[in-house]
Amino acid sequence: MQSTIGSRAFQNARLQKKNRKQAEALYPAAVEAYRAGRHADTQAICRQVLDLLPDYFPALHLLGISTLDCGRLDVAEQALTRAVALEPRHAEALVNLGLVYFHQKRYEEARKVQERATAAKPNFAVAFTTLGNTLMNMRLFDQALEAHLRAIALKPDYADAYCNRGMTLLLMQRHQEAYESFNRALALNPRHMHATFGLGLVGVNLRHCDQALTSFNAALALSPGNAAILAQRGRLHLQMGHFEPAEADFDAALVADPNLEAALLGKAHVNVLNGNVAPAMAACNKVLEQNASSEVALVWLGACLAKQGDVTGAIQLFDRALEIKPDFEEAVTKKIFALDFLPDADFALQQAVRREWWERIGARIWQRKLDVRDCDPERPLVVGYVSSDFRNHSAALAFFPVLRHHDHGAFRVVCYSCSPLRDSVTEKFQSIADKWVDAWQLSDDELADQIQADQVDILVDLSGHSGGHRLSVFARKPAPIQASAWGHPTGTGLPTMDYVLADPVSIPSSARHLFAEQIHDLPCMITMDAIEGGHATELPMLRNGYVTFGVFNRIDKISDAALAVWAELMQELTSARIVIKNVALDDAYLRDSLIGRFVDHGIAAERIRCMGSTSRPDHLAEFGAIDISLDPFPQNGGASTWESLHMGVPVITKLGSTPSARAGGAVITAIGLDDWVAEDDAGYLAIARNHVADPAALAKLRAELPQRIATSAAGNVALYTRKVEEGYRTFWRRYCAANA
Repeated sequence: MQSTIGSRAFQNARLQKKNRKQAEALYPAAVEAYRAGRHADTQAICRQVLDLLPDYFPALHLLGISTLDCGRLDVAEQALTRAVALEPRHAEALVNLGLVYFHQKRYEEARKVQERATAAKPNFAVAFTTLGNTLMNMRLFDQALEAHLRAIALKPDYADAYCNRGMTLLLMQRHQEAYESFNRALALNPRHMHATFGLGLVGVNLRHCDQALTSFNAALALSPGNAAILAQRGRLHLQMGHFEPAEADFDAALVADPNLEAALLGKAHVNVLNGNVAPAMAACNKVLEQNASSEVALVWLGACLAKQGDVTGAIQLFDRALEIKPDFEEAVTKKIFALDFLPDADFALQQAVRREWWERIGARIWQRKLDVRDCDPERPLVVGYVSSDFRNHSAALAFFPVLRHHDHGAFRVVCYSCSPLRDSVTEKFQSIADKWVDAWQLSDDELADQIQADQVDILVDLSGHSGGHRLSVFARKPAPIQASAWGHPTGTGLPTMDYVLADPVSIPSSARHLFAEQIHDLPCMITMDAIEGGHATELPMLRNGYVTFGVFNRIDKISDAALAVWAELMQELTSARIVIKNVALDDAYLRDSLIGRFVDHGIAAERIRCMGSTSRPDHLAEFGAIDISLDPFPQNGGASTWESLHMGVPVITKLGSTPSARAGGAVITAIGLDDWVAEDDAGYLAIARNHVADPAALAKLRAELPQRIATSAAGNVALYTRKVEEGYRTFWRRYCAANA
């Protein structure tokens, strides 16, 4: 028996020795295949070796590396786990297993094995920089930076470590240092694709779009069809206002990698901008299936819900995004904007979320220390205007008259244009400015530097928290006096903002203690030039025999509450018609959905006329078919209210509990039409009934409206501008008195 056992042991030893010899003979071919990039051959030979010797460490390790390179993470994990079990202190195997966990987003497990690698081989630079990448993705930025610096200390010519350090610095918003680190990597390896890509990312974050585009194109030349680079170039195209190239890049990225998060989010962004809500939601949901913690996907999904009228659901998603990333500015900004449409929002809630922006974003920004200016209270002042809307935009209608009527002897006007989009309106703004600065490719610090260099005395924000704002510049306090006006004058929440230009109706005295800024009253929070060639026409109901109501506002302002009141009005006035006009109604789905909402309230579809985009003259001409305009709520019209009035069509409005819910009332009151302003739904209906019942008085008012506007302090834009300038002079005198 013993001799039999001994014989079998001898035979097994001989077989094992034979297998080892065969395995060792095969293995070099696997190495050669790997070096030649023939992964299928590499993996097949490794499996042959492992069939002979299941615990042959070199074959397990190489199989793990090859399958990792091919993205077969499950196979790589199995092979490398077995390899590490055989040689627990093999630093290279530990690093590669860490890379598998890293790509699976199992960062804590990756960190543990990478730390084992650094302990096993303390002079192994690769182990430290891969550990740094893991720590970066865990948002442990200081520790990540330390790991990359350790790698560089061990290997001063290590381009990858400089590149990885740059990526960490980028996320820490230390952009200049990131730029230098990527350039150091490129000095060591001029064809380093990831460092070239990193320079593009720095350019995006600093708004240096031309430089970013050059870098992304160079990176794609080194790695054609790279999905990650395509997605980021698409993001850049969006920032530059190039929507078609952006979508083409996102589509190309998704062909290469159908699940790439950045490309899916880019598609969602484009579709939201184009009003295509369904595909945007599909892209966001696909991202969230893969990564439930994608704060960007949550924000864009919230934007979709907001467009569909589900404001409460949108705000919940914005809050979820902020739980994941507390300093995510896009989420706070979209939450602020959505609250304008929430029926239950009030001054306290709106100002609280604006303070939230300051606490999450603004308070972290270093404020400039300014030298005291020449405190002559009557000297000419430099006024700087910051906006992304010096173009064909509704906000521009409100502040163009002020800039056009400025007294350039007393005020030097500098415009800081923050949008890449230009049109004929931009040229008009540029022609009336004393100095024009194309600021859209300036970072926040660079723009603040420019403002300081221009010796701006009063810096005016024309955006509030609306799209394209530069409130991070105002948080730096580059001018001694800062104010917010016209574009979205609802308060910013910034302690560095000194004033908001409003009026007693839009921000009543009872709410002013809630604002971070002092409220300065103008005749009205917004104004508007008289419409060239515009004039009041005959009252349509005199020839039609029925009243026609008009709503020429964005359709996302048409809340369920407003529509219910309008439907009740049309049920009472059984022959009445309503015309709703907005560019979004070019979309058949949105048009049918809106009509369906009226039908659900018992209003026949043929009584509703929906109109989409038209030329500007045709748009204004349509007021000739309207007897009375209906202001939506809680988000009122602004420029659209002035348009209607200038065309002789009075507007019924209702006062709410926020500046944007009182904007209509502010305009109507400012021209003396107090009896067209309701306090509640019943009052809104009563105003409509009373005026429809007296067509003669309505026709008389229609004929008088243009002259009434022209003689009012709110509608006479030259007089209005003098009031603005009086405000600026008051601000400056206060500053001089405080710094005498």
